[in-house]
Amino acid sequence: MVIIDKATTFISPEAIIAEDAIIYPNNHILGKSVIGSGCKIMPNCIITDSEIGDNTTVTASVMQEAKVGENTTVGPFAYLRKDSRVGNFCRIGDFVEIKDSVIGDHTKASHLAYVGNVTIGKGCNIGCGVIFVNYDGKTKHSSIVEDNCFIGSNCNIIAPVTLREGSYIAAGTTVTDETPIDSFVIGRTRQIVKESRGADRYGN
Repeated sequence: MVIIDKATTFISPEAIIAEDAIIYPNNHILGKSVIGSGCKIMPNCIITDSEIGDNTTVTASVMQEAKVGENTTVGPFAYLRKDSRVGNFCRIGDFVEIKDSVIGDHTKASHLAYVGNVTIGKGCNIGCGVIFVNYDGKTKHSSIVEDNCFIGSNCNIIAPVTLREGSYIAAGTTVTDETPIDSFVIGRTRQIVKESRGADRYGN
């Protein structure tokens, strides 16, 4: 392996790292972590008991007992919690938290999402601000998102629920019921415009 700065890098003696992996400064690779061939661990990561597939890049992120496949990018500022499983050719972007979930190949969650207790298929898009609502105050519930689904920005997916293959969820929608295959789902209030009323709000 190539360690750019040994003074700021900690690697557990139990970790297994491929010879051609590059470890950049200020990283902590803890426990029995496994890092594959061609990986780049960019600065400011904490990786604990996790597995990273070949040719994957992780930047400024935290992984705890998680598994990421090959040719995937993680971060910056992603948080992969226990039992997170991310496939190959995926994109897990900034401020995405994943917990106890499976994400299929070629699926993207590029920014600002909470992915908890859900199985997501291949070729899906998880938009900015999507929340998988898994906790009702007493119990954690699970959801399923089948292959090739599109979930637009700022959607709430209320577990337990299933999005069938090819479902397209419009931005701002709250999903509470199973969606049919190849369906378009929209659930938001209609915009109301009252002209010349904005000034009244401020007493003008």
